[in-house]
Amino acid sequence: MNTHMTNVKMTVKNKKSEQLKTLSIRGNNIRYYILPDTLNLNTLLVDDTPRPKKTEGKAAKVARGGGGGGSRGGSRGGRGGRR
Repeated sequence: MNTHMTNVKMTVKNKKSEQLKTLSIRGNNIRYYILPDTLNLNTLLVDDTPRPKKTEGKAAKVARGGGGGGSRGGSRGGRGGRR
């Protein structure tokens, strides 16, 4: 879960803290978050995860001729015989 923040106070171990306008951190580098109890998270958090695309129903695929025999190639053939 990547994190993007604005107006951040960053403190690196054994160094002086810095004020940053923006900061982005890759998810695998995050161990935990410490947030103050006074934050109203319902108004601050943004869900920007990709939405799943709507898929067509099975009836529409059959009407178009798709959704063949259940193998990889459908009704057009495949990659060869079984071994």
